[in-house]
Amino acid sequence: MSRKRRRRPLTPKERALLRRKRKRRRLILILAELLVLAVLGVAAFVVLKLDLMNYNPLNEKNLDIYQDTGDYTNIALFGLDSREGELEKGARSDSIIIASINNKTKEVKLLSVYRDTLLKQDDDTYDKANSAYFYGGPEAAIALLNRNLDLDIKKYISVNFNALSDIIDALGGLEIDVTEEEVPYVNAYTVENIKVTGKDSLGIESAGLQTLNGIQATAYARIRYTSGDDFKRTERQRLVLQKIAEKAQAADISTLNRIIDQVLPEISTNLTAANFMGLAANGLKYSIGESKGFPFDVTTSESVRNHDGSYVIPIGFSDNVSQLHQFLFGDKDYKPSDLVEEISNDIIYLSGVDPADYTTNDSSSSDNEDSSGDPSDSSDEEDSSSDSGSDYNDSSDEEDTGGYYD
Repeated sequence: MSRKRRRRPLTPKERALLRRKRKRRRLILILAELLVLAVLGVAAFVVLKLDLMNYNPLNEKNLDIYQDTGDYTNIALFGLDSREGELEKGARSDSIIIASINNKTKEVKLLSVYRDTLLKQDDDTYDKANSAYFYGGPEAAIALLNRNLDLDIKKYISVNFNALSDIIDALGGLEIDVTEEEVPYVNAYTVENIKVTGKDSLGIESAGLQTLNGIQATAYARIRYTSGDDFKRTERQRLVLQKIAEKAQAADISTLNRIIDQVLPEISTNLTAANFMGLAANGLKYSIGESKGFPFDVTTSESVRNHDGSYVIPIGFSDNVSQLHQFLFGDKDYKPSDLVEEISNDIIYLSGVDPADYTTNDSSSSDNEDSSGDPSDSSDEEDSSSDSGSDYNDSSDEEDTGGYYD
């Protein structure tokens, strides 16, 4: 009959070691519990804050999603020229930017779509890019981008003048190098922004590197009547967005909380609490990479199928879409869809702009490269609509803005 071995008594050193191990296990459990509570607290905080926001779920079946772009998250950003604070249809998308996030490297690339670009609308007519939001809100605007550019955008964020100005003020302003040519336009738009937002602001006195407040920086982002016209404006808009991102990454919790409280009521989005938490978790890892404007190769036209107005015409639309996929996703051999090829042919027919008639030097410069020649002025005052029954439907900016210049 075997006898159980009796444990020997622990030595004082062993007893002390065991106590330390038990304390360490308890500490690990306590830390784990605190971490869970912290995560739950952050989740609750985010959910509570999202109640302040204009959450607008979209029907994905209506977004004309082309195909999955793989390890990328694409979000449409719309800057709205809405003097009355509208965030849905009826507001004009003054700024259309695709933010493409590389989920592996955390690099964010920004691509502006020129608002006057001739694109295929959801009713098979052709119109300026910004008309989609005006007539159909964010759902129609996202569908327009997916349909024309072979993309899979499902999420969007729309902000108006107030939101942009509030964010910049909460961050302490943005340091921007203003040129002599830009000074009078910054001051002119500052006056209008004061009327729209009800905020106070001085103009700027001189050119040079300086800190602009929210009203002034928003005015800077709206300038289009300088050399470079709308192409240069989209470059300014991306610069402002990049500087906001850089300052937000360095901001403390108190500042970010103030921005959230002030700005969320002025934002419309279909991002969920889970989406926001995922973006926030990687906030410090994100870096703003290259930014460009689309189309890459363009010209301008004062008429499309006998309709007056200023349009941005892609030179070889399908080639421009191929360049877009190379820029955003690194796909050097991208072959556009049959629909994009069809759109490309339609644009040639409607505009008379055939890529075979152009060389690189013939096209107007966009903000993607330097050029000594100025592209034609795409002033809104020149836009007009005539025969609404034709295959081209021009939405007059004068009608959209109520006479304000943009």
